[in-house]
Amino acid sequence: MNESNEILISHLKDDRGLLKTKELEDAFRKIDRADFTLEDYRAEIYEDYPLPIGFGQTISQPTTVAFMLELLDLKKGDNVLDVGSGSGWATALIAEVVKPRGKVWGVEIISELVEFGRKNLAKYNLPNAKIIQAGEKLGLSEYAPYDKILVSAEAEELPKELLRQLKIRGIMVIPIKNTLYKIEKLAGGKIKETAYPGFVFVPLIVK
Repeated sequence: MNESNEILISHLKDDRGLLKTKELEDAFRKIDRADFTLEDYRAEIYEDYPLPIGFGQTISQPTTVAFMLELLDLKKGDNVLDVGSGSGWATALIAEVVKPRGKVWGVEIISELVEFGRKNLAKYNLPNAKIIQAGEKLGLSEYAPYDKILVSAEAEELPKELLRQLKIRGIMVIPIKNTLYKIEKLAGGKIKETAYPGFVFVPLIVK
Protein backbone atom coordinates (compact mmCIF):
# COMPACT_ATOMS: atom_id res chain seq x y z
CA MET A 1 0.00 0.00 0.00
CA ASN A 2 1.30 3.44 -0.96
CA GLU A 3 0.83 5.59 2.14
CA SER A 4 1.17 8.90 0.27
CA ASN A 5 -1.45 7.88 -2.28
CA GLU A 6 -3.76 6.77 0.54
CA ILE A 7 -3.41 10.23 2.11
CA LEU A 8 -4.37 11.80 -1.23
CA ILE A 9 -7.40 9.50 -1.53
CA SER A 10 -8.44 10.33 2.02
CA HIS A 11 -8.14 14.05 1.18
CA LEU A 12 -10.33 13.63 -1.90
CA LYS A 13 -12.94 11.65 0.04
CA ASP A 14 -13.02 13.29 3.44
CA ASP A 15 -11.95 16.88 2.73
CA ARG A 16 -13.38 17.32 -0.77
CA GLY A 17 -16.38 14.98 -0.61
CA LEU A 18 -15.34 13.17 -3.79
CA LEU A 19 -14.76 9.54 -4.84
CA LYS A 20 -18.33 8.65 -3.89
CA THR A 21 -18.32 5.39 -5.85
CA LYS A 22 -16.23 2.38 -4.89
CA GLU A 23 -15.22 1.87 -8.53
CA LEU A 24 -13.69 5.32 -8.81
CA GLU A 25 -12.01 5.12 -5.41
CA ASP A 26 -10.52 1.75 -6.36
CA ALA A 27 -9.25 3.22 -9.64
CA PHE A 28 -7.50 6.09 -7.80
CA ARG A 29 -5.94 3.52 -5.48
CA LYS A 30 -4.69 1.31 -8.31
CA ILE A 31 -3.69 3.94 -10.91
CA ASP A 32 -0.96 5.90 -9.15
CA ARG A 33 -0.40 9.54 -10.16
CA ALA A 34 3.31 8.90 -9.60
CA ASP A 35 3.43 6.88 -12.82
CA PHE A 36 2.23 9.83 -14.90
CA THR A 37 4.47 12.68 -13.72
CA LEU A 38 7.94 13.92 -14.59
CA GLU A 39 10.93 13.07 -12.42
CA ASP A 40 11.49 16.77 -11.65
CA TYR A 41 8.25 16.83 -9.64
CA ARG A 42 8.57 13.58 -7.69
CA ALA A 43 8.37 15.43 -4.36
CA GLU A 44 5.01 16.97 -5.34
CA ILE A 45 3.25 13.98 -6.89
CA TYR A 46 0.55 13.67 -4.24
CA GLU A 47 -0.08 17.37 -3.74
CA ASP A 48 -3.51 18.59 -4.79
CA TYR A 49 -2.47 20.93 -7.59
CA PRO A 50 -1.53 20.63 -11.30
CA LEU A 51 2.03 19.73 -12.28
CA PRO A 52 3.85 20.52 -15.55
CA ILE A 53 4.38 17.67 -18.01
CA GLY A 54 6.15 19.77 -20.64
CA PHE A 55 5.11 21.64 -23.80
CA GLY A 56 3.00 24.08 -21.78
CA GLN A 57 0.70 21.31 -20.55
CA THR A 58 -0.06 19.92 -17.09
CA ILE A 59 -1.33 16.85 -15.31
CA SER A 60 -4.51 18.15 -13.70
CA GLN A 61 -5.16 18.72 -10.00
CA PRO A 62 -6.42 15.46 -8.40
CA THR A 63 -9.54 17.21 -7.04
CA THR A 64 -10.43 18.37 -10.56
CA VAL A 65 -9.86 14.94 -12.10
CA ALA A 66 -11.98 13.22 -9.44
CA PHE A 67 -14.78 15.79 -9.85
CA MET A 68 -14.82 15.51 -13.65
CA LEU A 69 -14.86 11.71 -13.58
CA GLU A 70 -17.73 11.71 -11.09
CA LEU A 71 -19.71 14.03 -13.37
CA LEU A 72 -19.15 11.56 -16.23
CA ASP A 73 -20.96 8.83 -14.25
CA LEU A 74 -18.77 6.09 -15.74
CA LYS A 75 -20.23 2.61 -16.11
CA LYS A 76 -18.76 -0.79 -16.90
CA GLY A 77 -18.78 -1.26 -20.67
CA ASP A 78 -18.81 2.45 -21.57
CA ASN A 79 -17.12 3.60 -24.78
CA VAL A 80 -15.25 6.76 -23.73
CA LEU A 81 -13.35 9.50 -25.55
CA ASP A 82 -10.67 11.42 -23.61
CA VAL A 83 -9.77 14.63 -25.46
CA GLY A 84 -6.43 16.10 -24.42
CA SER A 85 -5.12 12.94 -22.79
CA GLY A 86 -1.75 14.49 -21.86
CA SER A 87 0.07 12.26 -19.37
CA GLY A 88 -2.53 9.50 -19.73
CA TRP A 89 -3.57 9.56 -16.05
CA ALA A 90 -7.27 10.24 -16.63
CA THR A 91 -7.24 7.80 -19.57
CA ALA A 92 -5.94 5.07 -17.27
CA LEU A 93 -8.40 5.90 -14.47
CA ILE A 94 -11.31 5.70 -16.93
CA ALA A 95 -10.03 2.44 -18.40
CA GLU A 96 -9.83 0.90 -14.94
CA VAL A 97 -13.48 1.81 -14.20
CA VAL A 98 -15.03 0.73 -17.53
CA LYS A 99 -13.07 -2.50 -18.09
CA PRO A 100 -13.19 -5.26 -19.18
CA ARG A 101 -15.68 -4.61 -22.00
CA GLY A 102 -15.51 -0.81 -21.97
CA LYS A 103 -12.93 1.10 -23.97
CA VAL A 104 -11.29 4.50 -23.69
CA TRP A 105 -9.69 6.36 -26.57
CA GLY A 106 -7.29 9.13 -25.58
CA VAL A 107 -6.48 11.75 -28.21
CA GLU A 108 -3.59 14.17 -27.88
CA ILE A 109 -2.37 16.78 -30.37
CA ILE A 110 1.24 17.10 -29.08
CA SER A 111 3.20 14.14 -30.48
CA GLU A 112 5.71 14.08 -27.61
CA LEU A 113 2.84 13.77 -25.12
CA VAL A 114 1.29 10.99 -27.19
CA GLU A 115 4.47 9.01 -26.60
CA PHE A 116 4.65 10.06 -22.94
CA GLY A 117 1.05 8.98 -22.35
CA ARG A 118 1.55 5.65 -24.13
CA LYS A 119 4.68 4.94 -22.09
CA ASN A 120 2.78 5.66 -18.88
CA LEU A 121 -0.21 3.51 -19.88
CA ALA A 122 2.17 0.62 -20.59
CA LYS A 123 2.96 0.43 -16.86
CA TYR A 124 -0.53 -1.04 -16.36
CA ASN A 125 -2.43 -3.97 -17.83
CA LEU A 126 -5.07 -1.90 -19.62
CA PRO A 127 -5.61 -3.36 -23.10
CA ASN A 128 -8.88 -1.42 -23.29
CA ALA A 129 -7.05 1.95 -23.36
CA LYS A 130 -5.27 3.56 -26.30
CA ILE A 131 -3.79 7.00 -26.92
CA ILE A 132 -3.92 8.25 -30.50
CA GLN A 133 -2.35 11.24 -32.24
CA ALA A 134 -5.07 13.83 -32.83
CA GLY A 135 -5.95 14.56 -36.45
CA GLU A 136 -7.29 17.67 -38.13
CA LYS A 137 -10.82 17.15 -36.83
CA LEU A 138 -11.67 17.37 -33.14
CA GLY A 139 -12.32 14.06 -31.42
CA LEU A 140 -12.12 10.60 -32.98
CA SER A 141 -15.11 9.93 -35.19
CA GLU A 142 -14.04 6.43 -36.27
CA TYR A 143 -14.84 4.95 -32.84
CA ALA A 144 -17.96 7.06 -32.20
CA PRO A 145 -20.58 7.22 -30.89
CA TYR A 146 -19.35 7.53 -27.31
CA ASP A 147 -21.23 7.00 -24.07
CA LYS A 148 -19.01 9.56 -22.37
CA ILE A 149 -16.60 12.28 -23.54
CA LEU A 150 -14.07 13.96 -21.26
CA VAL A 151 -12.34 17.14 -22.43
CA SER A 152 -9.39 18.24 -20.29
CA ALA A 153 -8.60 21.52 -22.06
CA GLU A 154 -10.62 24.72 -22.17
CA ALA A 155 -12.77 25.46 -25.22
CA GLU A 156 -14.15 28.84 -26.30
CA GLU A 157 -17.55 27.27 -27.01
CA LEU A 158 -19.23 23.87 -27.00
CA PRO A 159 -17.68 21.98 -29.95
CA LYS A 160 -20.38 20.74 -32.33
CA GLU A 161 -17.99 18.10 -33.68
CA LEU A 162 -17.81 16.45 -30.25
CA LEU A 163 -21.57 16.69 -29.76
CA ARG A 164 -22.02 14.73 -32.99
CA GLN A 165 -19.78 11.98 -31.58
CA LEU A 166 -21.78 11.69 -28.33
CA LYS A 167 -24.55 9.10 -28.01
CA ILE A 168 -28.11 10.03 -27.19
CA ARG A 169 -28.28 9.93 -23.37
CA GLY A 170 -24.50 10.32 -23.32
CA ILE A 171 -22.55 12.73 -21.11
CA MET A 172 -19.74 15.14 -21.97
CA VAL A 173 -17.70 17.00 -19.35
CA ILE A 174 -15.88 20.01 -20.77
CA PRO A 175 -14.41 23.31 -19.51
CA ILE A 176 -15.60 26.40 -21.40
CA LYS A 177 -14.31 29.85 -20.40
CA ASN A 178 -13.36 29.04 -16.78
CA THR A 179 -16.55 27.07 -16.19
CA LEU A 180 -16.88 23.29 -16.16
CA TYR A 181 -19.97 21.98 -17.92
CA LYS A 182 -21.77 18.67 -17.71
CA ILE A 183 -23.47 18.26 -21.08
CA GLU A 184 -26.22 15.64 -21.39
CA LYS A 185 -27.48 14.75 -24.86
CA LEU A 186 -31.15 13.95 -24.49
CA ALA A 187 -33.61 12.17 -26.78
CA GLY A 188 -34.29 14.17 -29.90
CA GLY A 189 -30.82 15.72 -29.71
CA LYS A 190 -31.77 18.24 -27.04
CA ILE A 191 -28.97 19.38 -24.75
CA LYS A 192 -29.03 19.82 -20.98
CA GLU A 193 -26.21 21.90 -19.53
CA THR A 194 -25.14 22.08 -15.87
CA ALA A 195 -22.46 24.67 -15.04
CA TYR A 196 -19.78 24.54 -12.33
CA PRO A 197 -17.81 27.84 -12.39
CA GLY A 198 -14.31 28.52 -11.11
CA PHE A 199 -12.06 26.13 -13.02
CA VAL A 200 -8.87 26.94 -14.94
CA PHE A 201 -7.49 24.70 -17.71
CA VAL A 202 -4.91 24.91 -20.46
CA PRO A 203 -6.52 25.94 -23.78
CA LEU A 204 -7.90 23.37 -26.20
CA ILE A 205 -5.58 23.21 -29.22
CA VAL A 206 -7.18 22.45 -32.57
CA LYS A 207 -5.17 22.02 -35.79
